[in-house]
Amino acid sequence: MATQHRAIRTRRTILTAAAKVFEQRGYQAATINEILTTAGVTKGALYFHFPSKEHLAEGVIHEQDHQPTTPDHPCKTQQIIDTILLHAYRLQTDPLVRAGVRLTLDPHNHQLNRQAPFQRWTQLGTTLLTQAHNQGELLPHIKPTQTAETLVGAFAGIQAMSQTLTNYQDLPQRTTTLLQHILPNTATPTTLTTLDLTHTRTTTLHTTLTTTQETSLT
Repeated sequence: MATQHRAIRTRRTILTAAAKVFEQRGYQAATINEILTTAGVTKGALYFHFPSKEHLAEGVIHEQDHQPTTPDHPCKTQQIIDTILLHAYRLQTDPLVRAGVRLTLDPHNHQLNRQAPFQRWTQLGTTLLTQAHNQGELLPHIKPTQTAETLVGAFAGIQAMSQTLTNYQDLPQRTTTLLQHILPNTATPTTLTTLDLTHTRTTTLHTTLTTTQETSLT
């Protein structure tokens, strides 16, 4: 068991170091030697977990799949909001998430499967929007898949703009503004009156998820 925990910690250390280098340098310019130096591990340890730089980058991209998921909420429109707000928070605070997004959006990364994150986010959005539609939370004209694709694309745009202009410092405000423009054309008036888009909710969600994750590891 101790060996397994050590291997998990080593893998996490390598991914965190790779994320830092990829975020600063981009995929093309990053080198294995830089990642080794940043991680403080041996080349053998790195190649045990990741046989190549491509596998390292894929690992960083897919790390978002292992983030704690947003808690279920009776109102599925609120759960969609929570998912978006939490991802925006992680972009501000988690270098693994930031690096994963940079790798995904970089058109020069031909070796990487950059479609997968967009497909996963669209699938999640479609599922939640379908549930919201079935519960009568959405306007009649809403088509879940089309709305999910619009949300994913719009958020990708505002986070890229926020990163360029303020290094994500204004991302919470931009995210809230995006939702305030989209939701009135998506949710019913009754549903709109119940929704919480405040920054306080985002902090509470993150604290709850972090506490739950730490408890499960003890």
